[in-house]
Amino acid sequence: MKKVVILGTGTMAIGIAAGFISSGHAVILLGRNTERAHAAVPEIKKLVDDLQGGSTGKNFIQVGSIDEWSDWSNVVLIIETVTENLALKQTIFASLDQRVPEHIPIGSNSSGFPISQISHDLATAHRMFNMHYFMPAHVVPLVEVVLGQASDPNLAKEVCALFEAADKKPVLVRQDIPGFLANRIQHALMREALSLVNDGIASPEDVDTAVRYSFGFRYAAVGPMTQKEISGWEGMAIAAKEIYPSLSNRTEIPECLQKILVEKKFGIKSKEGFRTWSEQEANEMKQKYEKRLKAAFDVLQIEPD
Repeated sequence: MKKVVILGTGTMAIGIAAGFISSGHAVILLGRNTERAHAAVPEIKKLVDDLQGGSTGKNFIQVGSIDEWSDWSNVVLIIETVTENLALKQTIFASLDQRVPEHIPIGSNSSGFPISQISHDLATAHRMFNMHYFMPAHVVPLVEVVLGQASDPNLAKEVCALFEAADKKPVLVRQDIPGFLANRIQHALMREALSLVNDGIASPEDVDTAVRYSFGFRYAAVGPMTQKEISGWEGMAIAAKEIYPSLSNRTEIPECLQKILVEKKFGIKSKEGFRTWSEQEANEMKQKYEKRLKAAFDVLQIEPD
């Protein structure tokens, strides 16, 4: 059985592990704390049960220590998911550079640090990439495979094929620019959304409604490029001439967001963001969110693009 090694024991690691197991791979979960790695196994099995409705069996998961593991037999991929600390990631990658057979690709799930920094000056940096998932990792299909300055583009295509075999939707990002691909598009939207709220043009609730029930609704069927192929680029170009000059070009977050951050209103985790959340409301929204994501995933599987 093909094996995937996952470094880390947090939420992303647990979701990534569940995704690989549900697609028929074995997982080796390595933690800096071996006890935490053992504790994560029931969480992984629960997610797998949710995905495929059956018991995973212990044989699908091995656990161990990041620093001590040495069995790389049948391993096809290694993904690092530890906390966002550049020095820590660099230390781990430097160790993997020496210990892991050179044919095995190594990725970082980091969304903040480019692989060129993480793998700087390493002898096998050609087999190292950002492999960026989106939360919840066991449900959201996308994985960004991002080339660093030394990364091998041909090996990146093989990595994309591995993700496809694991029922994910990989995209190849040919340069490790900040935010990669999806987050750049997402932040462009969020900058405009926050500016509209900040300037009193729309409420947060109306922004959500506008996105969910217009272009967000369409994007569940096709992406923005294909949608404009359908509707016609000439109409988009005419509208762009009117709209583009008035779009937000802020380089700092707007005052409305600065204010709630200063007040430590971080959203559901602190029970208040742009709105307040009771414990019941928070739990219900989280359940709705995952249920809707799973429904959207089912729709996306109806037919290939």
